[in-house]
Amino acid sequence: MIDTGRHGFIPLFLLIPNVPDTVLAQLLSVFLWATLVLYGGASLWWLIQVFILSYGWQDTNQTEVGLDNIQVRVLTIAAEETVQRTVSSIPDEITDPLVIAEEDIDIAGADVHVVPDDFECAAQRKGRAIEWARQQIPCEKEYVLYLDEDTLLSGFSGLPAADIIQLSEHPLRTHSRLTYVCEIFRIGFQFEQRAFHQVAYPAYAWGGAVAVRHELEEQITWNVPSITEDTTFIWRAAARTNIDYRLATVKARNQAPPTLKSLIKQRRRWVSGTIQDRNLLPRRYQPVIFTRIVTWALSPVIPLFGIIAFVFPEAIPSSSVYLLLSALLFGIVFLYMIFGLVEYRKYPEVWWAYIVVTPLAVLVHSLGALWGIMQPVDDFEVTQKTAAIDTGTIEERNPELTEDESEYDTKAETEPDEN
Repeated sequence: MIDTGRHGFIPLFLLIPNVPDTVLAQLLSVFLWATLVLYGGASLWWLIQVFILSYGWQDTNQTEVGLDNIQVRVLTIAAEETVQRTVSSIPDEITDPLVIAEEDIDIAGADVHVVPDDFECAAQRKGRAIEWARQQIPCEKEYVLYLDEDTLLSGFSGLPAADIIQLSEHPLRTHSRLTYVCEIFRIGFQFEQRAFHQVAYPAYAWGGAVAVRHELEEQITWNVPSITEDTTFIWRAAARTNIDYRLATVKARNQAPPTLKSLIKQRRRWVSGTIQDRNLLPRRYQPVIFTRIVTWALSPVIPLFGIIAFVFPEAIPSSSVYLLLSALLFGIVFLYMIFGLVEYRKYPEVWWAYIVVTPLAVLVHSLGALWGIMQPVDDFEVTQKTAAIDTGTIEERNPELTEDESEYDTKAETEPDEN
């Protein structure tokens, strides 16, 4: 007789021929519990970072490095109008902003340098452009601040004195509302960055607005093949020296991916690059990164596993405990969203609308991560970015902006960006 469980259904694993029922049941139990433990470990580490290790992340002087000691380099393919808007957001005290482009463009208020087609190095895509600039463009300032073509600075008056300074990311909505919601979810998760100054190897970096001490850049260089050059740089720097990392409070506003397809491909690239470069990490850090990737990909199935435990309790030892833990762990994804809503200063009255779609945001993120695990890439397509949006439209779609943060052009078009 086959035990059909409390609901009278025959578990699929019991229908597989030639394998004892007890063996399959044990394998299923081990798989479900192992997955839950991995997910629980990653979630616990996030909680420790956010609520314990993040202590003191704002204690340093956020403007110890003055604007006169920073060289800004804006990276682009050839998105002239998008870059113009970014250059216009750079404080006037920075008198010599530079644009590093793949094609010649005309930008008011900045010197444009074009990466020669015949320039060869180990780095690829954006990393290649950064490496060319490092080799060819003199820098007499102590720091180099790298900006993506769509990164807007607001209230920027200096940097904390550290080796690597990450500006806080704040994506804006341009087209897709769902991708914007996904970005709010991600920014909530990235609260863990506030603890990165406490660890030897920060888990990742966002190259859209990152400052590097020029002396350190000369030691490490960008001359390695990678599709996540920003994270790779910080890992290689940590391997060479005891780096001082800081997260700056100033927000750098970039654009959320315009479509779900582009967002999923972006997540796929992030995971692929992390997998390819994981050997740069010490062995003690690699299980942490591996666990993060796996749990990122499996987030949507945690409640599904809980349902399996509920429907087939005989197949899983301590199924009631498993059901409770899976529910609690999946509940953490809603905490990520709440943190994101707090960061975006959304009114509590509208939180429910974002919380309701949180499972969909989790699914979208996981699709990209799972794709990156199953089919890693060593290159990537450019992501379309909106060149400019009507001021009224940008304020309507991003009400958290203040008047002085929304001085944008009035023409709209779409141009490519590889980030």
